[in-house]
Amino acid sequence: MKLRKLVMSRAGLTFLHDTMMSGAAFALAMYLRLGSQVFGEYLGALMTGLPVFMGISAVSCFSVRLYRGMWRYASLPDLVAIAKASALTMLLFVPVMFFANRMESIPRATPIIALLVQLAFLGGPRFAYRWLKDKGLAVLVGHSGHDKLPVLLVGAGNGASLFIRALRADVHAPYRVVGALDDALGAHIGQDIHGVPILGHLNELVKVVARLEAQGEKPQKIVVSGTATDNDPVQMRFLVEQAEVLGLSLARLPRMTDLKEAQADPSALELKPVAVEDLLGRPQAALDRVAIAALISGKRVMVTGAGGTIGGELVRQVASFGPSRLVLVEKSEYALYLADLEMRESFPQLSIRPCLVDITNRLRISQLCAEEKPDIVFHAAALKHVPMVEMNPCEGLYTNGVGTRNVADAAKACGAMAMVMISTDKAVTPANVMGASKRLAEMYCQALDIASGKEGGTRFMTVRFGNVLGSTGSVVPLFERQLARGGPLTVTHPEVRRFFMTCREAVQLVLQASTDGAKSRAGFGEIFVLDMGQPVRISDLARQMIRLAGLRPDVDVMIEYTGLRPGEKLDETLFHEGETMKPSRHDGIMIAEPRHVALKKMQEILSRMEKATLAGDVEKSMEVLMEAVPEYKHA
Repeated sequence: MKLRKLVMSRAGLTFLHDTMMSGAAFALAMYLRLGSQVFGEYLGALMTGLPVFMGISAVSCFSVRLYRGMWRYASLPDLVAIAKASALTMLLFVPVMFFANRMESIPRATPIIALLVQLAFLGGPRFAYRWLKDKGLAVLVGHSGHDKLPVLLVGAGNGASLFIRALRADVHAPYRVVGALDDALGAHIGQDIHGVPILGHLNELVKVVARLEAQGEKPQKIVVSGTATDNDPVQMRFLVEQAEVLGLSLARLPRMTDLKEAQADPSALELKPVAVEDLLGRPQAALDRVAIAALISGKRVMVTGAGGTIGGELVRQVASFGPSRLVLVEKSEYALYLADLEMRESFPQLSIRPCLVDITNRLRISQLCAEEKPDIVFHAAALKHVPMVEMNPCEGLYTNGVGTRNVADAAKACGAMAMVMISTDKAVTPANVMGASKRLAEMYCQALDIASGKEGGTRFMTVRFGNVLGSTGSVVPLFERQLARGGPLTVTHPEVRRFFMTCREAVQLVLQASTDGAKSRAGFGEIFVLDMGQPVRISDLARQMIRLAGLRPDVDVMIEYTGLRPGEKLDETLFHEGETMKPSRHDGIMIAEPRHVALKKMQEILSRMEKATLAGDVEKSMEVLMEAVPEYKHA
């Protein structure tokens, strides 16, 4: 049946071609060795050996599946397969003919000559066909390439190689590469990639573009293809600025997997815009995925704030490690619906329970934990928008302070192995109610961890980091909306700076920190602080986003300064002056040693806070807050 299908397909034609060409190779080998005598006294030997050689060749080509190779994409692996088939044919042909007639009338050199001729006869048509499709056909039908958009590659590695090959695999591709720049050590300058010259280093971008323009080959687009630039936000920002000066658009390659797919499906080849994450990112920290999987796999996990930016990413990454049950806690009906829908579509076998619960409902969150008995609780639910909390301080303190107490107490009561609270850099020397409320939550979790650590009970870990790119209410979505309206982009102060991290990286490091803390019975009350890199000036971020949109800052789109809002600082810090910083076992994670917190005192403070906030007494709430967090001064 398999052979029948083979004969009826395009692969069958390839199989027939290879068998016939093998026969021609044997006949030519005999002629090359014997000359015209092959048609005289050696004709019998030719007629005897020819069908045997063809039959063995057919078996050999079939065994290495040579018929499955697409001539359109013939490459080194196909040549290796042809060499295997030819060598196998020779190794089988010689003993078969020797046992049949002791190789009478067939010169001993004939099999060697036949092997070499067979290599040429099987490989030649394949590579000729590919050349014709990639180059020759374009020339024949008038596609010289000069009607395509000229691009300059940044990077001289695997990405550039795959991109060039993918372009050549598609005669109708819209781009042609006129040169490349080395974005690493410059060791490849003067060499070429598939005929594309490497013209200089990234730092020589302006000179290289001028040289190409003088040759009539000025690029119209810069395409980032190198991992060195991908992992270096400084180089990416340099490229954005230089592209604006040169009047060139900027793009980046798709993922490597997409480029590989493009070789088999040219329609998959599509350049991607450079995103703001590329300008602010940095090399990813190496994670101990085995340890993270050991923490989560087979465990019952609860995530509060499951419909938010951080909570949603936590849910996605936790689900990928195979928990036995995943409980989604969210007070927004629509956000919970979306989170539940995504999980059921992406992880249909996973046991999921969506729970419409507000963490400020102490009785309900306690009941839920008692019912589900989670092993690990990730607490991401919070009110985090600084101006909104500043205008609604009781609600912020009730949710972030009292709500965290409710979750922590419920986790302890149900015997959870660990609770992980997501905190913020605004909790360090807070200048606003939101930051002070998160510091209050930190203090309670620290006090519980110290007390619980003595008893060998639940671990309470706090992970602190800065702004997450693209999170709801953050500056990036605001700038995107303002850009869509044509500007202006509003910045509070020319010198305001913030830490930024992608949501995916932040959650990965949260999981890593959680793993380290959960399996350790030391360092109680410590806070895990994510290394956020260097703070970014918000005005610079605004300018970069304008450039990424293909516009000119202060010309096409203006930037307006509106003044610092209530509770807003120029700079955020990740450590309080009273917290000693020390490294952890993993890159990207640091540890803040705890300031002493008494659990009984924290319980008493939060009880008073609960009464004041429920009564809507702002003055009393602020009084309790400043007693608990003395570094916070309410205006």
